[in-house]
Amino acid sequence: MNSTMVLLIIGFAAGILSGLVGVGGGIIVIPALIYFLGFSQQQAQGTSLAFLLLPIGIFAVMNYYKAGFVDIKAAAIMCATFVLGSYLSSYMAVTIPAIYLKRTFGVFTFLVSLKFLIGK
Repeated sequence: MNSTMVLLIIGFAAGILSGLVGVGGGIIVIPALIYFLGFSQQQAQGTSLAFLLLPIGIFAVMNYYKAGFVDIKAAAIMCATFVLGSYLSSYMAVTIPAIYLKRTFGVFTFLVSLKFLIGK
């Protein structure tokens, strides 16, 4: 299978899971780019962030907004600090060896998974 087809499948899977359960970039795209296309951790993270820029989520947000499930004030507040946090952390991430980023990503997703599986 060529890389374009793999990218189309990754994007489609991320879109389905994003609309269904609110995940996509970190949970689907990053591991898929690494394991199916051989991207480095930094390449996968940077590509995932670029892919998630404004136009990607707008249609899913519109559906949630129409159904009354979007808190605009909360989203705006988080956006303000997300911009600063993502800028500062990306500045650091591009200098950290990929193995440490992979391990951090793995621990984070494992802990979140445990919380969802055994938490209330």
